[in-house]
Amino acid sequence: MIYIHHDPFSLAIIAGGQSRRMGRDKAFLRLGGKTIIQRLLERTANLGQAETLLITNNPAAYAHLQLPMHGDALPGKGALGGIYTALLRATCPVVLALACDMPFVNARLLRFMLRQLDAQTDVVVPRVDGYPQSLHAIYRQTCLPPIRERLLRDRLKNIGFYPAVRVTYLDEADYAAIDPLGKSFTNLNTPAELEQARLQMEKGAIL
Repeated sequence: MIYIHHDPFSLAIIAGGQSRRMGRDKAFLRLGGKTIIQRLLERTANLGQAETLLITNNPAAYAHLQLPMHGDALPGKGALGGIYTALLRATCPVVLALACDMPFVNARLLRFMLRQLDAQTDVVVPRVDGYPQSLHAIYRQTCLPPIRERLLRDRLKNIGFYPAVRVTYLDEADYAAIDPLGKSFTNLNTPAELEQARLQMEKGAIL
């Protein structure tokens, strides 16, 4: 069953990674004449979010975007700490969390995900080959206590708290009509992956 999403939601871009394999800040890599974070902001501009937050420990680098920024509430806790901070700082009870290095997010898919969030669901997350895409997911603030409990024990696996909450998984068959190749979940961790994305854009495989 498809549920119509009515709850107000915040969009949170998680920009806390160290970019060690890329060697530079992934958010500001250029792809198709635009930075990755610029592409991400453009693709999510009209989702209907009440606010767009940036979770970063380097606010000076992102100041030109003129977005509300928040550093990690519990420093040194990785991506799960970024999700926690987004939920803690958001003014809405629902947060759509996206990694800053996902240049091909699909607004139609994000709207589809929002429609799956009903009163009995705390998390909506797509899976690729069975693995949850935790930084392309929707979370309720009801997730805060189990996330905090794990962070305080340095249990930092992004999906480690899922057994403590109510999760709706979306598998390939659920979103195939919107994104059959799963391009939305492309993230760029290495120079080789960046070059591959550029080649795909040049061939018209990705818009």
